[in-house]
Amino acid sequence: MKTLREQTDAKIAAGRNAKPDFMKGVDDVIEKAKAFEEGKNALKVGEKAPNFELPNAEGKMISLDILLKNGPVVITFYRGDWCPYCNLQLRALQARLPEIHKLGASLVAISPQVPDGSLTKSEISEMDFTVLSDQDAKVATVYGVAWKVPEFLAEHMRADRGLDLDKVNNGDGSILPIPATFILGKDGVVTWNYVNVDYRTRSEPEEIIEALKKLA
Repeated sequence: MKTLREQTDAKIAAGRNAKPDFMKGVDDVIEKAKAFEEGKNALKVGEKAPNFELPNAEGKMISLDILLKNGPVVITFYRGDWCPYCNLQLRALQARLPEIHKLGASLVAISPQVPDGSLTKSEISEMDFTVLSDQDAKVATVYGVAWKVPEFLAEHMRADRGLDLDKVNNGDGSILPIPATFILGKDGVVTWNYVNVDYRTRSEPEEIIEALKKLA
């Protein structure tokens, strides 16, 4: 089975082959974001993660404090179900979920999409982790991983993909989370993180599991 990185690398390569000019534009946007150190204010290892209460797909409010009572929590911020890289990541995490649970941890995936749009019902039924809606990326902002989407990418989503993110997110579609993952110990303190403004790259599930083993 291919690793998540191999899958995302293959998608990037396919994109470069099909739309070289667009992918060059993405490279330029990402390099600029890195130059401005986007994500530098993300929660760091050793810091206490702020509590949150967000709705799941059925509208039920879920709080971090309650989740932590059951053990460590892996929190991953993703852009939305419309993002192919996010879908690859969620499927890869689902495949390793039994190992995550065996290590006593739970997994929470957070995006700005409204509760009934975070994932389709069929997809939700196939995934065994918690999916929460962070409208207007408020929690992402508190965690230091909110990003004002550059106009180059916003125009691509509007014109090329027909995405109205204001409608999809039922709020401010110009702010999306930087794909980031945090592992919290039972005390809510960050023990491991991965933050990269390049939305085409994600933390490898194997890295998460190894970090959980050390925590255990």
